[in-house]
Amino acid sequence: MLRVPPSKWADLSDGHEAEGNTRQGGPAFHAWRSGRPPGEGQAIQAPVPATITWAVLCSPDVLSSGCHLVSWRVLYFQGTVILLVLTLLLLAGFLHLDMRFFIPLLQGAAKLPVTNVMFLKTHKTASTTMLNVLFRFAETHNLSVALPGGANYHLGYPSLFLAGYVEGRQEKGLGQQRRFNILCNHLRFNLPEVQKVMPEDTFYFSVIRNPVFQLESSFAYYKGYAPAFQAPRNLSTFLASPWTYYNKSTDPKNVYARNNMWFDFGFDNNAWPEEAYVRARIAEVERHFQLILIAEYFDESMVLLSHALRWTLDDVVYFKLNFRSQRSVTSLTPQDQERAKQWCALDWRLYQHFNRTFWARIQAELGPQRLRSQVALLQVRRRQLMDLCVQDGVPKNESQIKDLQLKPYQSGKADILGYTLRLGLDNATLQLCQRMAMPELQYMAHLYALQFPEKPPKKIPFLEG
Repeated sequence: MLRVPPSKWADLSDGHEAEGNTRQGGPAFHAWRSGRPPGEGQAIQAPVPATITWAVLCSPDVLSSGCHLVSWRVLYFQGTVILLVLTLLLLAGFLHLDMRFFIPLLQGAAKLPVTNVMFLKTHKTASTTMLNVLFRFAETHNLSVALPGGANYHLGYPSLFLAGYVEGRQEKGLGQQRRFNILCNHLRFNLPEVQKVMPEDTFYFSVIRNPVFQLESSFAYYKGYAPAFQAPRNLSTFLASPWTYYNKSTDPKNVYARNNMWFDFGFDNNAWPEEAYVRARIAEVERHFQLILIAEYFDESMVLLSHALRWTLDDVVYFKLNFRSQRSVTSLTPQDQERAKQWCALDWRLYQHFNRTFWARIQAELGPQRLRSQVALLQVRRRQLMDLCVQDGVPKNESQIKDLQLKPYQSGKADILGYTLRLGLDNATLQLCQRMAMPELQYMAHLYALQFPEKPPKKIPFLEG
């Protein structure tokens, strides 16, 4: 604030503040309409007119000339903030809430949500559910998404990502490379090329899963696609002698059969798991990614993500997508689980490391009590939306889903479930529920049509067959 002695009061005008104190009298407010204020130490006896917008706060504590010139609006705002803080304190005491819930309100209320996000969509790790969260956030906030060009649905996978795979990267008539807010479709990570389509302040994150269960899911989903999975009768047979079925040099489709997550991060999935090599690659992931989430703890992951991105819980609430019925999930014996860890040793090391860092970050940034409370809130909200949106409140198998925009893609031996929406929903609720339940391919085609209305729409072959 500007320090002004009493002799200069007449020179003040709206928009200035003076800092100082008088030598005499108790604390008093002095106000005026225009021109010179009341004499030093004089208190106003009459009620203050509503048109007065400035006040002088004088205190006898400091032996110096001048007073605090303060806008009534500032005083009103400060009083409102104090009242809000006191209300929160009382509410927290009454409800026995953790006051750390309110720290963002009191310290970081001015911070905006993160809107530039790169999500490395690993395979069979609940990443399709995560993609839906990102697609919904993008559509709600009118953000641009880096989508595969033309009729493609992947960004060049299993080849390393190239910026040229993205639709609309070249700005028309400007010769400039367009940047996007969100990149989240399947790709094999290649940082220099990703940086060509994403802003410098992009938040990078991914999700990984215990490779034992990731491999089990891959075997079911890619049974008829990955050559290594076609001959063995089941995963146990494959794990008993994996080199009988796996040939690392003949077909790129076999990336799904070994260390698939390691491969998605851009590394060699057939590398020998030597200690120095593994440590160097994990350190590389830590340099490039601000957050690695864990699929087995998806609710906890979503709470941590919302904290990191400064998003609300409603932004990260979700319906499970691209998930199997329990009858198509295979239980593995302890011996098969150990064999899977050995066969996917690189993925196992990746998972062990980031499972530790995940919980360390939870402890440091949230704490157990806040985590439990936020997870409970997220689960209640999801249950509310399921009851609001979904017929019978439960997922359905593919044959029961008649709406083509909600019908899930089926692959291999996986029995992929989806959702049928309740009848009679109002338009706003229907739109919300459709977004929550829409599978990956349909939502991608929807966003593509919104962003590139001048281009032919993406076709979804399995819906047209």
